[in-house]
Amino acid sequence: MTEERRIRQRGLWFDEFETGVVYEHRPGRTITEADDVLFTTMTMNSQALHLDAHWAAQTEFGERLVNSMLTLATIVGMSTGQLTNGTIVANLGFSLVEFPAPMRHGDTLYGETRVAETRASRSRPGQGVVTLEHVGCNQDGVVVARAVRAVLMQGNPERGASSERSGSS
Repeated sequence: MTEERRIRQRGLWFDEFETGVVYEHRPGRTITEADDVLFTTMTMNSQALHLDAHWAAQTEFGERLVNSMLTLATIVGMSTGQLTNGTIVANLGFSLVEFPAPMRHGDTLYGETRVAETRASRSRPGQGVVTLEHVGCNQDGVVVARAVRAVLMQGNPERGASSERSGSS
């Protein structure tokens, strides 16, 4: 009897990231009014544009809009299963966050992430810094969010010292 092959879902080790590769995150996520109100109230964001239908109807948008922080959190969250689940050490920060177009209740968000740069950590052997460019588009292909973030990633523990390769930009 042969031993069955088992694969555990995880993100990528630092050594597996390749500059220029784009990961498409599917399925998309349709953002509902309930999602938006829950996120907005849970994060104590009292912005009327997200909560007050009457007030929002009088704005240039004519309706309430999805909280942009929900949009950002969702595109980053979409990337987790493919890229960082169980292999990230830390989220180091964002160097760019922008929202070129609004998300509306009922819009479906699709995300993708491009690996912009990798470099071995100078202070943490066996780990590396990866710069990721996240982009979120609605169902019509309109870019609704863009973010660039740096993450500290674990190297493959089975490769030991070989995980300290130098990255490229």
